[in-house]
Amino acid sequence: MTFCIGIRVDDGLIALSDTRIVRGEQISKKAKLSMLGGEVGGAFVMTSGLRSVRDKVVRRLEDEIASGNVQTDRMHQVATAFGDQLRAVKAEDGEALADGGLTFNAHAILGGQLTADEDPMLLHVYPEGNWVEATPDAPYFIVGRSYYGKPILDRLLAHDTPLADALALAYLAFDATRASATDVDFPVDVAVLRRGHTRFTQRRYTADELDSVATSWHDHLRAALAELPADWTQPLLDPHHDTENQ
Repeated sequence: MTFCIGIRVDDGLIALSDTRIVRGEQISKKAKLSMLGGEVGGAFVMTSGLRSVRDKVVRRLEDEIASGNVQTDRMHQVATAFGDQLRAVKAEDGEALADGGLTFNAHAILGGQLTADEDPMLLHVYPEGNWVEATPDAPYFIVGRSYYGKPILDRLLAHDTPLADALALAYLAFDATRASATDVDFPVDVAVLRRGHTRFTQRRYTADELDSVATSWHDHLRAALAELPADWTQPLLDPHHDTENQ
């Protein structure tokens, strides 16, 4: 499976993806976060679903961009072009994939700020080729294993969250997913675009590099649990307590 998260806050954009690929009993690592080349150097794409679909769509999109057949001054134009290629690949390969028992379920997150974009943009492209844009009241997208990381994001992430805090929340959403899903794991690829900058900064992190972060988070969770008010639990844990108060 896959875990890819894109976040857009007032300070910029964040992309984070795992690299684990599981095929039956085989486990390998491949990047799911790619920077679009050529004139779209300030944009990324992350995908979930079949790797063969992802590779075909991304390569064709890059060819279209390089040939000048796709306008690349707005992110929504790139998302539309990605959706067009996705529909074309589905028309070509969808029936054969279905015959092989495979589902055409490719999702993508695209983000960046191109020359005519007033602000950084984040978009989710669906398998049908249509897309939606992140908004201040819905500032993130997750594709792949989407449910484990949502609770902490829905509680703590807002459009005005500082970029450093949003990056920490992206990691914690991955950490929650990794703890519950065996097909999501390190290394993780991370890309950050600060508002006012034209290029992303990127890095790949291993489990060892972020071990102190994971340990600190788990220690804080245990400490928070120990400090929760517990008066309400007494009638359930101490039968005599309830009797004495009747």
